Amino acid sequence: MNTFLTYSEKTKLYELIATNPKLLPLLPRFGIQLGFGDRSVDEVCRQNHVSTRLFMQVCALHFDPDTPTRMSHPDDADLTSLLSYLNASHRAYLDEHFPHIEMHLNRIIEAAGAKYGNMLDHFYNEYKREMVKHFKYEEEVVFPYITSLRKGEKTDYRIDQFRHNHSNIEDALEDMTNILIKYLPGDILPSERICIATDIMELSSDLTTHSRIEEHILIPFVESLENAKP
Repeated sequence: MNTFLTYSEKTKLYELIATNPKLLPLLPRFGIQLGFGDRSVDEVCRQNHVSTRLFMQVCALHFDPDTPTRMSHPDDADLTSLLSYLNASHRAYLDEHFPHIEMHLNRIIEAAGAKYGNMLDHFYNEYKREMVKHFKYEEEVVFPYITSLRKGEKTDYRIDQFRHNHSNIEDALEDMTNILIKYLPGDILPSERICIATDIMELSSDLTTHSRIEEHILIPFVESLENAKP
Protein backbone atom coordinates (compact mmCIF):
# COMPACT_ATOMS: atom_id res chain seq x y z
CA MET A 1 0.00 0.00 0.00
CA ASN A 2 1.38 3.41 -1.01
CA THR A 3 2.02 5.98 1.67
CA PHE A 4 2.79 9.61 1.16
CA LEU A 5 6.43 8.96 2.03
CA THR A 6 6.64 7.19 -1.34
CA TYR A 7 6.35 10.55 -3.10
CA SER A 8 8.45 13.68 -3.39
CA GLU A 9 8.34 17.05 -5.11
CA LYS A 10 9.91 15.36 -8.14
CA THR A 11 6.91 13.00 -8.50
CA LYS A 12 4.65 13.73 -11.46
CA LEU A 13 1.61 15.57 -10.15
CA TYR A 14 -0.77 13.33 -12.09
CA GLU A 15 0.81 10.24 -10.51
CA LEU A 16 0.26 11.72 -7.06
CA ILE A 17 -3.40 12.52 -7.78
CA ALA A 18 -4.10 9.18 -9.47
CA THR A 19 -2.95 7.43 -6.28
CA ASN A 20 -5.27 9.50 -4.10
CA PRO A 21 -8.18 11.21 -5.96
CA LYS A 22 -8.98 13.18 -2.76
CA LEU A 23 -6.16 15.49 -3.82
CA LEU A 24 -7.90 16.56 -7.04
CA PRO A 25 -10.25 19.14 -5.42
CA LEU A 26 -7.21 20.74 -3.75
CA LEU A 27 -5.80 21.98 -7.05
CA PRO A 28 -8.19 24.93 -7.60
CA ARG A 29 -7.72 25.90 -3.95
CA PHE A 30 -4.05 26.40 -4.80
CA GLY A 31 -4.92 28.15 -8.05
CA ILE A 32 -3.62 25.19 -10.09
CA GLN A 33 -5.49 24.45 -13.30
CA LEU A 34 -5.76 21.12 -15.06
CA GLY A 35 -3.71 20.45 -18.17
CA PHE A 36 -0.31 20.28 -16.45
CA GLY A 37 0.81 17.28 -18.49
CA ASP A 38 3.63 15.17 -17.04
CA ARG A 39 5.17 17.97 -15.01
CA SER A 40 6.41 17.24 -11.51
CA VAL A 41 4.81 18.60 -8.36
CA ASP A 42 7.62 21.12 -8.03
CA GLU A 43 7.34 22.28 -11.65
CA VAL A 44 3.58 22.82 -11.39
CA CYS A 45 3.86 24.61 -8.05
CA ARG A 46 6.59 26.93 -9.33
CA GLN A 47 4.58 27.76 -12.44
CA ASN A 48 1.61 28.70 -10.23
CA HIS A 49 3.61 30.59 -7.59
CA VAL A 50 2.73 28.05 -4.91
CA SER A 51 5.09 26.96 -2.15
CA THR A 52 6.04 23.40 -3.09
CA ARG A 53 6.75 22.28 0.45
CA LEU A 54 3.46 23.76 1.69
CA PHE A 55 1.61 21.95 -1.10
CA MET A 56 3.30 18.69 -0.12
CA GLN A 57 2.45 19.17 3.55
CA VAL A 58 -1.24 19.75 2.76
CA CYS A 59 -1.27 16.69 0.49
CA ALA A 60 0.33 14.62 3.25
CA LEU A 61 -2.52 15.46 5.62
CA HIS A 62 -5.07 14.52 2.98
CA PHE A 63 -3.32 11.18 2.54
CA ASP A 64 -3.42 10.60 6.29
CA PRO A 65 -4.92 13.18 8.70
CA ASP A 66 -2.73 11.78 11.49
CA THR A 67 0.50 12.54 9.61
CA PRO A 68 2.94 14.32 11.96
CA THR A 69 3.33 17.68 10.22
CA ARG A 70 5.46 20.58 11.30
CA MET A 71 7.47 22.71 8.91
CA SER A 72 10.77 24.06 10.14
CA HIS A 73 11.62 27.69 9.43
CA PRO A 74 8.50 28.63 7.42
CA ASP A 75 9.05 31.59 5.12
CA ASP A 76 6.80 34.25 3.65
CA ALA A 77 6.05 32.21 0.53
CA ASP A 78 4.83 29.29 2.66
CA LEU A 79 2.46 31.50 4.64
CA THR A 80 1.20 33.31 1.54
CA SER A 81 0.33 29.98 -0.10
CA LEU A 82 -1.32 28.70 3.07
CA LEU A 83 -3.56 31.74 3.58
CA SER A 84 -4.56 31.68 -0.07
CA TYR A 85 -5.38 27.98 0.21
CA LEU A 86 -7.46 28.42 3.38
CA ASN A 87 -9.44 31.33 1.94
CA ALA A 88 -10.11 29.38 -1.26
CA SER A 89 -11.20 26.37 0.81
CA HIS A 90 -13.77 28.53 2.61
CA ARG A 91 -15.16 29.68 -0.72
CA ALA A 92 -15.34 26.09 -1.99
CA TYR A 93 -17.29 24.97 1.08
CA LEU A 94 -19.70 27.91 1.05
CA ASP A 95 -20.20 28.34 -2.70
CA GLU A 96 -20.02 24.72 -3.90
CA HIS A 97 -20.32 22.02 -1.24
CA PHE A 98 -23.08 23.50 0.93
CA PRO A 99 -25.37 24.53 -1.98
CA HIS A 100 -24.95 21.07 -3.54
CA ILE A 101 -25.91 19.34 -0.29
CA GLU A 102 -28.81 21.75 0.30
CA MET A 103 -30.29 21.11 -3.13
CA HIS A 104 -30.58 17.37 -2.51
CA LEU A 105 -31.26 17.58 1.22
CA ASN A 106 -34.26 19.86 0.69
CA ARG A 107 -35.84 17.24 -1.57
CA ILE A 108 -35.31 14.58 1.09
CA ILE A 109 -36.64 16.86 3.85
CA GLU A 110 -39.80 17.49 1.83
CA ALA A 111 -40.33 13.77 1.23
CA ALA A 112 -39.51 12.75 4.81
CA GLY A 113 -42.40 14.52 6.51
CA ALA A 114 -42.35 16.59 9.69
CA LYS A 115 -40.87 14.01 12.08
CA TYR A 116 -37.57 13.40 10.28
CA GLY A 117 -37.62 16.39 7.95
CA ASN A 118 -37.59 18.88 10.83
CA MET A 119 -34.66 17.08 12.47
CA LEU A 120 -32.64 17.04 9.25
CA ASP A 121 -33.38 20.72 8.68
CA HIS A 122 -32.39 21.56 12.27
CA PHE A 123 -29.11 19.64 12.25
CA TYR A 124 -28.09 20.99 8.84
CA ASN A 125 -28.86 24.62 9.65
CA GLU A 126 -27.13 24.32 13.02
CA TYR A 127 -24.03 22.93 11.36
CA LYS A 128 -23.96 25.49 8.56
CA ARG A 129 -24.48 28.36 10.99
CA GLU A 130 -21.50 27.23 13.08
CA MET A 131 -19.31 26.73 10.02
CA VAL A 132 -20.14 30.18 8.63
CA LYS A 133 -19.36 31.65 12.06
CA HIS A 134 -16.06 29.76 12.16
CA PHE A 135 -14.99 30.90 8.69
CA LYS A 136 -16.03 34.48 9.41
CA TYR A 137 -13.93 34.52 12.60
CA GLU A 138 -10.90 33.31 10.68
CA GLU A 139 -11.35 35.79 7.84
CA GLU A 140 -12.17 38.81 10.01
CA VAL A 141 -9.94 38.16 13.04
CA VAL A 142 -7.27 35.50 12.51
CA PHE A 143 -6.13 36.23 8.96
CA PRO A 144 -5.98 40.04 9.45
CA TYR A 145 -3.99 39.41 12.65
CA ILE A 146 -1.49 37.35 10.67
CA THR A 147 -1.22 40.13 8.07
CA SER A 148 -0.56 42.66 10.84
CA LEU A 149 2.00 40.36 12.42
CA ARG A 150 3.86 40.01 9.12
CA LYS A 151 4.01 43.82 8.89
CA GLY A 152 5.47 44.04 12.38
CA GLU A 153 2.40 45.77 13.79
CA LYS A 154 1.60 45.27 17.48
CA THR A 155 -1.67 43.75 18.69
CA ASP A 156 -2.99 42.14 21.87
CA TYR A 157 -4.34 39.13 19.97
CA ARG A 158 -2.42 35.83 20.08
CA ILE A 159 -2.90 32.75 17.90
CA ASP A 160 -3.32 30.70 21.08
CA GLN A 161 -6.78 32.26 21.37
CA PHE A 162 -7.65 30.71 18.03
CA ARG A 163 -6.40 27.32 19.18
CA HIS A 164 -8.66 27.38 22.25
CA ASN A 165 -11.68 28.40 20.14
CA HIS A 166 -11.03 25.77 17.48
CA SER A 167 -13.97 23.62 18.46
CA ASN A 168 -15.21 20.37 16.96
CA ILE A 169 -18.63 20.89 15.37
CA GLU A 170 -18.90 17.64 13.48
CA ASP A 171 -21.58 16.06 15.68
CA ALA A 172 -24.40 17.68 13.66
CA LEU A 173 -23.08 16.07 10.46
CA GLU A 174 -22.98 12.69 12.17
CA ASP A 175 -26.57 13.18 13.38
CA MET A 176 -27.63 13.96 9.80
CA THR A 177 -26.01 10.86 8.34
CA ASN A 178 -27.55 8.71 11.08
CA ILE A 179 -31.03 9.93 10.13
CA LEU A 180 -30.38 9.51 6.40
CA ILE A 181 -28.93 6.02 6.70
CA LYS A 182 -30.43 4.44 9.82
CA TYR A 183 -33.80 5.99 10.60
CA LEU A 184 -35.61 7.29 7.53
CA PRO A 185 -38.00 4.70 6.04
CA GLY A 186 -36.29 2.80 3.26
CA ASP A 187 -38.68 3.88 0.51
CA ILE A 188 -37.91 7.62 0.85
CA LEU A 189 -35.60 8.54 -2.06
CA PRO A 190 -33.08 5.76 -1.30
CA SER A 191 -30.69 6.48 -4.18
CA GLU A 192 -30.60 10.19 -3.45
CA ARG A 193 -30.03 9.50 0.24
CA ILE A 194 -27.04 7.30 -0.53
CA CYS A 195 -25.54 9.98 -2.78
CA ILE A 196 -26.04 12.83 -0.32
CA ALA A 197 -24.90 10.77 2.70
CA THR A 198 -21.72 9.97 0.78
CA ASP A 199 -21.24 13.67 -0.03
CA ILE A 200 -21.78 14.64 3.61
CA MET A 201 -19.24 12.09 4.83
CA GLU A 202 -16.72 13.27 2.24
CA LEU A 203 -17.32 16.88 3.32
CA SER A 204 -16.84 15.87 6.94
CA SER A 205 -13.53 14.19 6.11
CA ASP A 206 -12.39 17.23 4.13
CA LEU A 207 -13.30 19.61 6.96
CA THR A 208 -11.52 17.41 9.50
CA THR A 209 -8.35 17.65 7.43
CA HIS A 210 -8.94 21.40 7.01
CA SER A 211 -8.94 21.72 10.80
CA ARG A 212 -5.77 19.66 11.10
CA ILE A 213 -4.05 21.89 8.54
CA GLU A 214 -4.88 24.87 10.72
CA GLU A 215 -3.79 23.11 13.91
CA HIS A 216 -0.58 21.51 12.63
CA ILE A 217 0.58 24.03 10.02
CA LEU A 218 -1.11 27.42 10.44
CA ILE A 219 -0.86 27.75 14.22
CA PRO A 220 2.83 26.70 14.39
CA PHE A 221 3.55 29.13 11.50
CA VAL A 222 2.02 32.01 13.39
CA GLU A 223 3.67 31.03 16.68
CA SER A 224 7.03 31.18 14.94
CA LEU A 225 6.21 34.72 13.81
CA GLU A 226 5.11 35.70 17.31
CA ASN A 227 8.30 34.28 18.81
CA ALA A 228 10.39 36.12 16.25
CA LYS A 229 8.95 39.47 17.24
CA PRO A 230 11.51 41.78 18.96
